Amino acid sequence: PAKKKAAPVVKKRPTVGPYAKEPKFLEEQRVLLLEERAIYQGQAEDLRAEADSLALEREPGDVQFDEESGEGGTVTVDRERDLALSAQALNAVEEIDEALRKVERKTYGGCERCFEPIPKARLRALPYARLCVACKSGGLSRR
Repeated sequence: PAKKKAAPVVKKRPTVGPYAKEPKFLEEQRVLLLEERAIYQGQAEDLRAEADSLALEREPGDVQFDEESGEGGTVTVDRERDLALSAQALNAVEEIDEALRKVERKTYGGCERCFEPIPKARLRALPYARLCVACKSGGLSRR
């Protein structure tokens, strides 16, 4: 006779976060998230302004030369780097905004993959973490 395989246990996403009953912790995290958001927003704006100023300073196709390597990096390369870093900072702002929404809904602090609580130490170090350490180290994915 063929053996029946047991159905895999699928965890349901909880409707409240593991720290929903800890308003003091949630408030501390909200303040931390707002501070991080201000930093990343400022970086994004500064890098964008730098990229815009680089575009205005040079003529299209201008190349900088230096003594060591001959043809140096173009303004375009510097501008693209600044734009990429600005986009990364804006992505962090979006992640922080999502974490702030979770704090408001009291769903903050649960791993999005295994639904286990993310340890407070991890959340204090990276307040917009979406995954616990075990799930994060299991592959390259979101924070």
